Amino acid sequence: MKPVVSAFNAWTCTVLSVFAMIILSALAGLYRSGHEEFTTGDPDENKSISNTIFTAVIVYAAFFVFCGLQGLLHARESRRGAIAL
Repeated sequence: MKPVVSAFNAWTCTVLSVFAMIILSALAGLYRSGHEEFTTGDPDENKSISNTIFTAVIVYAAFFVFCGLQGLLHARESRRGAIAL
């Protein structure tokens, strides 16, 4: 199996996805808890905003898995050769 993206792009995407998941999870938690800096007065709106942000975290988790596997394919290819199916 051959990687779809370059090794640099795969590892960059992996690292950025980790940071994005951490930052977005913190923001979603602040919205969900009703932190006074993030609230607009309507508690239901804050919950829907936090649900949307958590959906973005799930998307970044999918990017993390895909890009991490692409990076591991590059590492395997450079050590032992490509996987032949």
